[in-house]
Amino acid sequence: MKLTNTSDVWWKNAVVYCLDVETYADSNGDGHGDFRGLTQRIDHLHKLGVTCLWLMPFYPSPDRDDGYDITDFYGVDPRLGTHGDFVEFLRTARDRGMRVIADLVVNHTSDQHPWFTESRSSKDNPKRDWYVWADEPPADGPQGVVFPDQETSLWELDEPTGQYYLHRFYRHQPDLNVANPEVRDEIARVMGFWMELGLSGFRVDAVPFLLETDGQPDAVNLPDPHDYLCDLRAFLNRRNGEGVLLGEVNLPYTDTMKFFGNAEGVGDELTMCFDFIGMQQMYLSLARKDSGALAKVLAERPNPPRDAHWATFVRNHDELTLDKLTEYERKEVFAAFGPDPDMQLYDRGLRRRLPSMLEGDQRRIRMVYSLLFSLPGTPVLFYGEEIGMAENLKAEGRLAVRTPMQWTAGENAGFSTAKPKDLPGPVVTGEFGPKNINAEAQQRDPDSLLSWIKLLIERYRDCPELAWGKFQVIKTDEPAVLAHRCDADGTVVAVHNFGDTELTITLPLKDFTTAADQLTTTKTKIPKSGNTKFTLAPYGARWFRLS
Repeated sequence: MKLTNTSDVWWKNAVVYCLDVETYADSNGDGHGDFRGLTQRIDHLHKLGVTCLWLMPFYPSPDRDDGYDITDFYGVDPRLGTHGDFVEFLRTARDRGMRVIADLVVNHTSDQHPWFTESRSSKDNPKRDWYVWADEPPADGPQGVVFPDQETSLWELDEPTGQYYLHRFYRHQPDLNVANPEVRDEIARVMGFWMELGLSGFRVDAVPFLLETDGQPDAVNLPDPHDYLCDLRAFLNRRNGEGVLLGEVNLPYTDTMKFFGNAEGVGDELTMCFDFIGMQQMYLSLARKDSGALAKVLAERPNPPRDAHWATFVRNHDELTLDKLTEYERKEVFAAFGPDPDMQLYDRGLRRRLPSMLEGDQRRIRMVYSLLFSLPGTPVLFYGEEIGMAENLKAEGRLAVRTPMQWTAGENAGFSTAKPKDLPGPVVTGEFGPKNINAEAQQRDPDSLLSWIKLLIERYRDCPELAWGKFQVIKTDEPAVLAHRCDADGTVVAVHNFGDTELTITLPLKDFTTAADQLTTTKTKIPKSGNTKFTLAPYGARWFRLS
């Protein structure tokens, strides 16, 4: 495929890497990661092959929700640096060929935000309608508590004014009223501000909640929420034609598709949506050692609009949600990968990382990442995945997987020279601690997981068919094997063995003469019949370019 035909739609075959500045690298020994520390570690990401960095919230915050409770959308948390440090980081990332996007968390603010302080001061304050207020929690309002271990209601009584405010998440995070034109204008100004400093887009937090209008006053006359998302995309494209909106939409495929928009088949709302459904079915297939669940859902996954794309991932920065599985299926995954109640969260997910769930089995771990980079979609990595970091269950809730990055085998994993009590979270200990798992040791080890991830990224970039091609699941006689092909100007076939035994499969490859393995130097001659046999090791993975 010609680069000139694809480079302006850069997100189609990007490699996205999510990180929290606070837990990545500390430059001054105060215990908190910062932009100066991150900048000094840019070459690790450049050598890995990352093309887009996604920053978790770095804005000023009381930090009661790991930075998602924001008090200033235009600021940089002083613990993490200054606007000058941020711009220097952006310049350095751009110098290494990496774009940067950041979390856009505008469905709520901290209750310490000046806007909310004004809003709650009186019923006739000009900013009163910047938030959602009601005399009584409305019966037709939003339902379902997001954090059942912390909250029992979505409405909190504000005693001085005698009204309730809506909080879809924690009570200290009041929801903004995006139906208010003034709020919409302010959100656009926030986006415009950060794009002027060099961002290439945003990961939009909790998109369905952002657009929710249930129970709001005069709901019948509110504008269509998707019109608002369309307006945001139009604003983004006017300011930066290559900008992206990567949306967190954890809904069934048919509902998620609505968030892409469909302006003449191109898409005019979100540029990318995370494939939560595929991710959850992948874990079900891993638990069963049978590819069937994942194969079925991939065959059913709808194609997004022409320039839009799915974002694929092994895990993200929250709990590993399994909420779209049936109760029985969820119990299967819990039993396989998180049987201890302390490993589970909200009765819907796991607060673990992949290596510990797979008990450190490098065969399975490497197969899963091969799958990530070969499935159609834009692969998204969470920091530390490239070296096989695990969780620390001593940390609270979701913070179990947001531990300091493990750079070296030294004190505090090379993250900081501060005392352990001053770190943003406890370093992982035991089998997956920094003495056994760290970037420095893996950097020059050709057999390390880091080297494997680098190889996968190189081959992923060498095979644009995986990102751009027409996708098709290939049926095999082995339930453990997932085989698929992607066709564009060329054809690439990938096969993955979810089982623990060696298997031989036959693939129908008529009209081709040679299958060249992209992960090794092996070449297989294809017979005239097209029916070609391949051997797969236990948890084996192979990519073939057909010619």
